Amino acid sequence: MLGEKWLILAHLKMLRESTPARRWSLSGLALASAAGMATAIAVVPGGDERSIKTETVVQALGTPAIQIEQTDPRPFIREDRIRPGESLAGALRRLGVSNTLLSSQINALAASNQLKGITAPGTLITVATSAEGSLHSASLHRPGSEIIHTLESTDGKLRITPQTASLDVRTHMQGGVVQSSLFAAMDNAGLPDSIAEELSRIFGDDIDFHTDVRRGDRFNVIYEVLYHQGRAVKTGRILAAEFINQGQRHSAFLFTHPNGDTDYYNTDGRSHKAGFLRSPLEFSRVSSGFSMRLHPVFGTWREHKGVDYAAPHGTAVKATSDGTVEFVGRQNGYGNFVVLRHGDRYTTAYGHLSSFAAGLRQGSKISQGETIGRVGSTGWATGPHLHYELRINNIHQDPLTVRLPDAMPLSGSSLTRFRSQMEPLAASLTRIQAIQAAQLD
Repeated sequence: MLGEKWLILAHLKMLRESTPARRWSLSGLALASAAGMATAIAVVPGGDERSIKTETVVQALGTPAIQIEQTDPRPFIREDRIRPGESLAGALRRLGVSNTLLSSQINALAASNQLKGITAPGTLITVATSAEGSLHSASLHRPGSEIIHTLESTDGKLRITPQTASLDVRTHMQGGVVQSSLFAAMDNAGLPDSIAEELSRIFGDDIDFHTDVRRGDRFNVIYEVLYHQGRAVKTGRILAAEFINQGQRHSAFLFTHPNGDTDYYNTDGRSHKAGFLRSPLEFSRVSSGFSMRLHPVFGTWREHKGVDYAAPHGTAVKATSDGTVEFVGRQNGYGNFVVLRHGDRYTTAYGHLSSFAAGLRQGSKISQGETIGRVGSTGWATGPHLHYELRINNIHQDPLTVRLPDAMPLSGSSLTRFRSQMEPLAASLTRIQAIQAAQLD
């Protein structure tokens, strides 16, 4: 307190030397009051809190009266989600639509399958009505869908029209630390499962996410989210990601080629996509390998120049590499048969298919992992399975043991463009990690 008084006296001296007498007298009064307050505070070091009496006052506030003119031309907007067990007619009535012919008109739409799949629980329904409850229009938007169905009443009849939603693309950034599993860490970070699935696919050739992930591994990801009228509709592409597994950093950046194709590359421009997949089926077992065997149909020993994969009828068959359709159709013992060419040296073949992918024809461009047909038992087959062949310079090779080529790395002008796109994304990944480290500290 003595120190505070010396500061006040020193300030008074400065004011006396630098200000007119009237201003000095006013300032002196103000500072004297402040000194008195300071002294009072010093003398009375706080009161007894128990001596302070409190009183709770509860006052009911009336709802202001709102009068709506029945002739008001402006629409009234109500919005909610369709509830479990609720019909479209019930949801519209709950949201204020009073059309007495509503149920019969909706039943007519349902009978013509125009409402199929768009009135499920959780569908967002937005209704515009007049003041007396006449329907102007309603929109139905299922979560994750890019299609909005508009319901309108024209000349006393309901009509429903689908249209593509106008979506805004926003960039999100997030990071996290693995404590138990990648999916659990993604949940803790508020990331959708689709991002975890895509992350495991991108880094799948470098990291076995079932056995290699350790507690303390870190991930950072930059991805797109598509919005409609301020609401997140669906998750878009991963633009950049890194995964630090057991101290080793793995990075991936999305790059779009001049022809529109996209792929993920590391900082050196090497692709994360394998040149060829080992198997054209996700879940299957090898029922017959690349060797001499007793033919199941003819009962004679013959050379088996491919690999047979046992799988249920209708299982999707995927192209093992980017390529062009060289043949699609029926061919002798192969039954329904597809041959893909991959550059000058490599071809792959897929036999005994039950059906072909829609639109598949000779000359079609095919991407790795794209479905080209379904497992069947056409041709010389005793049961549903896929016969798969790999040929190099038209010579059959064992797909399970042959060394497969890697995808081509970026070079020249493509590498230059990639690096210019990669640098700001890499800087953002670094910022995410710095923020995560600061939060942990």
